Amino acid sequence: MESSDLRVFQMVAREGSVTKAAGRLGYVQSNITARIQQLESELQTVLFARHNRGMSLTSSGKTLLTYADKIIGLLDEAVVALSSSGEPSGPLLIGSTQTAAAVRLPKLFASYYAQHSNVQLSLTTGHTQFLVEKVLHYELDGAFIGCSCTHPDLQSIQAYEEELVVAAGPGVASLQEALTKPVLVFTTGCSYRDVLDQWLQSIGITQPIMMEFGMLEAIIGGISAGLGISLMPKAVIQKHEAEGLIRTFAIPQHYRFIKTEFIMRKDAFISSSLSAFVGMLPGAVEA
Repeated sequence: MESSDLRVFQMVAREGSVTKAAGRLGYVQSNITARIQQLESELQTVLFARHNRGMSLTSSGKTLLTYADKIIGLLDEAVVALSSSGEPSGPLLIGSTQTAAAVRLPKLFASYYAQHSNVQLSLTTGHTQFLVEKVLHYELDGAFIGCSCTHPDLQSIQAYEEELVVAAGPGVASLQEALTKPVLVFTTGCSYRDVLDQWLQSIGITQPIMMEFGMLEAIIGGISAGLGISLMPKAVIQKHEAEGLIRTFAIPQHYRFIKTEFIMRKDAFISSSLSAFVGMLPGAVEA
């Protein structure tokens, strides 16, 4: 089994299509197909179920993907480790929730880049569950998530603490009125949505009208237009509140504060670039 075959398998698994995988890897489709068939023949098992919507992993394929992620991640890490110097340089792949990316990271990134201009910073945004998976699969060096990290393969540093508030349109007069409105949320896997669900259930609201949005800007726009309400960090909407576009309401103390943590794999090689980045986090500085 060649590592190059595992990379092809991994890309097909991620894309769910030979055509898309070929485009990402720069190979012809027949090459991709032949490699997958060779891998299935070598392992004497079917890795993909073929259907008119593309390809999906079989149970054997899911098992192999777990190992492929680890093997490829370790190989890539080995290259970084062997080429790493004392001076931070090269790519640094960071993930973040959209709210942290909007409010907390611009100054942090600017300060880091001013000191380490040879590092190629990149940022991937998504909900907490998505980011955890990306770090576990060696696709991100680290990520900011909106809750405490409990996964046994990850380590974390507390970066920020956020105060959560109910955000509503400027015409909403009270929290009681706000709770009669539709709730605008990110997709399942968002930590703020989990907190909101817990709080609403605690006060007897078990089936609120939910509207899912993929972008923070869309949620804020919907709130200011009077479409509904949302639960989010106060820091994200302070400017909108000051301009009279949004009104906020406090929630009970038990649900009000949430930690933003920076997570990394416990077995990760800490490059000089990542070490310098971690050293600039508020939690690391305080420690």
